[in-house]
Parts: sequence; structure tokens; C-alpha cells
Amino acid sequence: MRLKLSSKFVGISCAAFLGIMLVFAFIHVEALRESFLEESIYEADTLGEMLLRNTYYLMLDDDRTTLQKIIDEAGEMERIEKIRLFGREGIVKFSTDRDEIGTALTDKDEGCNFCHVSDASVLLDAPPEKRSRTFRDGNGKEVLSMTRGIYNEPNCFLAACHFHSKDEKKLGILEVELSLEKMSSQLAFYRQDVFVMTFILLLILSILQYLFTKKLVSRPINKLLFHTRCLASGDLSTRIETGARDEIGELGQEFNKMAGNLAVAQNELCDLALNLELKVEDRTAEIKQMQNQLLQSAKLASMGQLVAGIAHEINNPLSGILMFSSLVAKSPNLSDQAQENIGVVISETKRCAKIVGDLLKFSRESIPEKRKESIYRILEQSLNLVAQQPMFHNVEIQVGFCQDLPDIYADPDQLQQVFFNLFINAAQAMPKGGALKISTSVEKERNFAVIKVADTGSGIPEDNLDKIFDPFFSTKAKAGVGLGLSISYGIIKNHGGEVVAQNRPEGGAEFTIWLPVAGSHPAISLEEGGSFPVDAP
Repeated sequence: MRLKLSSKFVGISCAAFLGIMLVFAFIHVEALRESFLEESIYEADTLGEMLLRNTYYLMLDDDRTTLQKIIDEAGEMERIEKIRLFGREGIVKFSTDRDEIGTALTDKDEGCNFCHVSDASVLLDAPPEKRSRTFRDGNGKEVLSMTRGIYNEPNCFLAACHFHSKDEKKLGILEVELSLEKMSSQLAFYRQDVFVMTFILLLILSILQYLFTKKLVSRPINKLLFHTRCLASGDLSTRIETGARDEIGELGQEFNKMAGNLAVAQNELCDLALNLELKVEDRTAEIKQMQNQLLQSAKLASMGQLVAGIAHEINNPLSGILMFSSLVAKSPNLSDQAQENIGVVISETKRCAKIVGDLLKFSRESIPEKRKESIYRILEQSLNLVAQQPMFHNVEIQVGFCQDLPDIYADPDQLQQVFFNLFINAAQAMPKGGALKISTSVEKERNFAVIKVADTGSGIPEDNLDKIFDPFFSTKAKAGVGLGLSISYGIIKNHGGEVVAQNRPEGGAEFTIWLPVAGSHPAISLEEGGSFPVDAP
């Protein structure tokens, strides 16, 4: 069975209070007893002195009858139990108890404590505390015995009635026995009153402590326990109403903060769980793109080594064929048919030589000679080269350049080759005409310049999007060797950039190129959405 906190607190505090009150009552009762006893000793000593003074002349006159009468009358006073007078030999001379007159006491009897202490010689002068004793009589009553010495004064040993030697110091003892029953009853009543008041105060204190503990401690802790259980069961909306400005109130505030933080954390976990699939898909796409880039780089590297060997083996025979066919073509003895055939050989040989040259160019890892350049200037030069081509007669060139496009560190000749290939491919994808759209922007998060080249052609088949940058891959009916985009891909990678091909929703293909910037560039005068001037051939 669980013991409540209020019960524990009340039990411990009441036990401590009861112990303190009992000790206090015991000390106080004992002090009061000592005070009453001192008062009784003083009263008995005063009474003994009065008796001695009143019987002084009677003893000088040896008036025994009157002396006994005075002792009998004094014995009738309230609280007086017994009065007796001892002679020198310890014989009772006078007493309120007539039966003991004439009896003798020894120095071992309780009545002789006044004169003999620890077997010492007779005391002549003793303080009151040495002359008093308490004991219980035959009836069980508590009695105080007070003794006073009767000393041998000059009037005694010079009196005519009887003679005492002047060498005798003490003639007798007067003992007064005083009842202590009244004192005992008062102490018992006071002791009872103290205990009753102690238990009444203890009861009141227990009730008050229980009520205050239940209100200020137990109820707030039970509330905290209830809300803690709610929180443990998953109810993160639970809160404690804290109004007290104490440690329990602060504990409630901290509980509310903890519940709020847990609710925020749970919401974040829920959002993370909801968006985890999307994030996994995005990350998977990024990994797939990185794998494709690595695969493309591996393809380019392996194909470069293969192509370099093949090109060198083919280039020498081609050079010989071209040289000797050119010499034969200059011979005047050839017929027209032979001259025409030799011309075809020379033309095809030159075409093969061009293909071999492209292969050699692809196989070489040309290190770009970078310098600070304007993307706008490179694009402008590339457009001037292709604008005069017949295939661009029905193509509208639209540009949208960023007004504050920064410069880049690049090899302008290599980038010009990239843009030239992209522009030619776009024109070839629009044989019946269309629009070539070129735009630039800045990606501030990664500090990249972005160039987009789009056309309005038929686009790239979805199955070929991941192969578009592979060496020797082409979708054209009259294809070359399919190295243009592969070479462009390698150039962009050597510049620390990226290139991605995709189809536009409205039709056509779009190539996006990212190149790291090298600082700010002044505003370009070409307006957004303008048209690039192309001179007709």
C-alpha cells in the first residue's frame, strides 16, 4: 500500500513535535518540582526557627509542659505531619507523637542525617539543603523533614535552672516534618495539564499540517503525476496550470516547457516521416545523376584511350593515301573518268582525315587555359559564328541575359566550342525553323553562373536522355561520329561545372550549364527578352 506524502510529512513532524514537547514537559515539571521543594524547605525552616524562638525562654525555664503544648498546637497546622525535639543522646524529648517520646535514635537513622554525613563527625552548622530530606512515611505519603540544631549558648550553660558545660557545642535537634502531598497533587495536575495541552496542540498541528500539505504539496504533486502519466501515454498537449511562485510552481513550468519541446520534436519527426519518401527520392535522383556523371567520365576516359590508339594507326595510312592521290590527280595523262574517281578518293580521304582529327581531339585531355572572361562576350562570339550558317535562316535567336552577370574563370576557345556545338545541334533539330532561346542567371546559393540553351524542335527521346553525352552516340540520320556533346561534356567538367539535358514541357530540348563565377560583372546592355541581331547571308 502506497503511503501518501502528506501522511508521511504529518507523521514525521508530529513525532518530532511530540518528542520535543515531552522533553520540554519533563524538564519543566522537574524544574517546578525543585521550585516547590525549595519553597517547602524554606517554609519548614522558617517554622522551625519560629518554634525555637518561641520555646527559647521555656527551655531556659525548663517548662516542659508548656513546650509540649506549643509543639502540639504547631502540629495541628495544615501540612504539618510531625514535630519532635531530640536531646543530646538522640532521645526524643518532645513530639507530636506521644508514643515516641523517650525513644532513642542512632547516628544511622534518617533523623540523624543532619548531624552525620558519610560517617563524618558531628556538623555544627549546616545549610538548609543539607538539613532537609524527603521520604515516604508508613502510609506512603511523601514527607519533607527539616532539622535545626539547638546550640549551647551562654544563656544555656550559665542558667540557674540547669547546667551545661560550656564545652558542649550542640544540645539537641528540632525536626519538622512537612507533608508534600499538596505539592505532588499540584505537580500531577500540572503534568496532566501539560500532556493534555501537548496532545491538543499535536492534534491541531496535525490537522493544519495535513490540510496545508495536501493543498500546497500533495495536490500539486498529484497533478504533476497525472500530467506526467498523460505525457508518458503520448498526450503531448497536456499542460499544468501553475500559479504558485515556489519550487513546485517552477517544476510545473519546467514540465510545460518539456512537454512543449517534446511536441515540437514530435511534429518535426512527423514532418520528417512525411517528407522522408520525397527526400529519399530526391537523394536517389541525385545519386543516380552522380552515378551517370561518373559513368560518363569513365566512358570518356576509356574511349579516349581506345580512340587515341585507333586514330594514330589510321592517320598514317590516310596521310599516304591523300598524298599519293593528290599526286595522281595532278597527272595530265588521266582520263576524265579517272580524274573524277581520283577526286572522290581525295574527298573521302579528307573526310576520313577530319574524322580522325576529331577522334584525336576527343582523346586528348586538353587542359583549359583559364582567365577572367565574360560569359556574354563568349556567347556573342559563338552566335556571330553560327548566325551566318544557312541552317539559321529560319531560326529566330532570342536572348535573355542577366543584367548583373558575374565573370568566370574559363578558356574562351573551349567554351566557344561548347556553345557552337549546342547552337548547331539546336538548329539541326529545327529543320523547318523555330526559335533558339538563350538565357543566363546567377545561382547565389552555390555561386554559379547558369546558361540555358533551348530550342523549339522535337526534343530528345526519353530513352536517349541518359545517353546523350555518350561518345559516338547520335540520333541524326546523317550523323558524324557523335563526339560533339561528349567533347562539350568534358570541357564543362574541366571547368568545374555541370551540364544537364532535358525536354521542355512546351516542346523542344533544353541544355543547362552551370559554371563557377569569379566575381562581379558590370551590367549588360542587352535587355531582357530582346533579339540578337543576325545578318542574313
